[in-house]
Amino acid sequence: MGEHHSIIIIGGGPAGYTAAIYAGRANLKPLLAEGYGAGGQLMLTTDVENYPGFPAGIQGPQLMGDLRGQAERFGAQIITADVEKVDLTQRPHRVWIEGTEHTADAVIIATGATARWLNLPSETALRGFGVSTCATCDGFFFKDQRMVVVGGGDSAMEEAIYLTRMAEHVTIVHRRHQFRASDIMARRALENDKIDVRWNAEVIEVLGDGKVEAVRLRDTRTGEEDILPTAALFVAIGHDPTTGLFAGQIDLDDEGYIITDGTRTSREGVFACGDVQDTVYRQAITAAASGCMAAIDAERWLETRNDTQGAAGAATPATKDA
Repeated sequence: MGEHHSIIIIGGGPAGYTAAIYAGRANLKPLLAEGYGAGGQLMLTTDVENYPGFPAGIQGPQLMGDLRGQAERFGAQIITADVEKVDLTQRPHRVWIEGTEHTADAVIIATGATARWLNLPSETALRGFGVSTCATCDGFFFKDQRMVVVGGGDSAMEEAIYLTRMAEHVTIVHRRHQFRASDIMARRALENDKIDVRWNAEVIEVLGDGKVEAVRLRDTRTGEEDILPTAALFVAIGHDPTTGLFAGQIDLDDEGYIITDGTRTSREGVFACGDVQDTVYRQAITAAASGCMAAIDAERWLETRNDTQGAAGAATPATKDA
């Protein structure tokens, strides 16, 4: 049997680390199970140029390492292991990590979401070197060049339209003969002079030596192949929230994302933050912001129920919250 904690945080990306920083500064001594995939999607990102406070940019792994170190500085206990199962149906909540049962008055879920990939070896080799799942994050690096977006839903339309602000031209590659996107989003893409569509086509290989130079396409009807030059490939075929542990214990939407009111879930004392409940923004900065919110919400919830003492005003007087 493990120890009892005021707060257990599940997940070690920007949301989880930020929640740990704020919970630690509130003297709640949180336990953070960061998981073996600690750092989340930013661990696959080379240059992060849009995170505030880093005018010269910062490497994704370095940013995650700094956030982790900051959480430790404020007293967070960090375990690099996956949570095996949870029981959120009773209090205290129960969380199993590497076979050990831990209990907590409050739980913050920050397990994130995983972008869907094409699962091509060449795609994997060039991730971060022209292959991306985030136009907002990486589109700027390929300004005035040709770009490709794969997908047929609203997300693909949004990515393509966004990229037209900086690209010479954008090609949407879709394996069917019509989009799954809403009519309004499809129309916006189709009416944009800087966008063309390769219907009934799929990317079967990403070409390039150290960086993306082209993609090999295959016609889904005839099997014919051709090569399309491009400087970047943006895969926009959806995300999968990491919520398998929580199914049946808290409310999820049809896509598996946690439904929240602010950061509060349907289960008393359980909060969620970051990409696991964000279907719109999916940025490191918004994940970090919601991690801050979740920690504050959890702290206030604990205070009102007298589940912890001394949390209020526990931040060091000589410092100021951001």
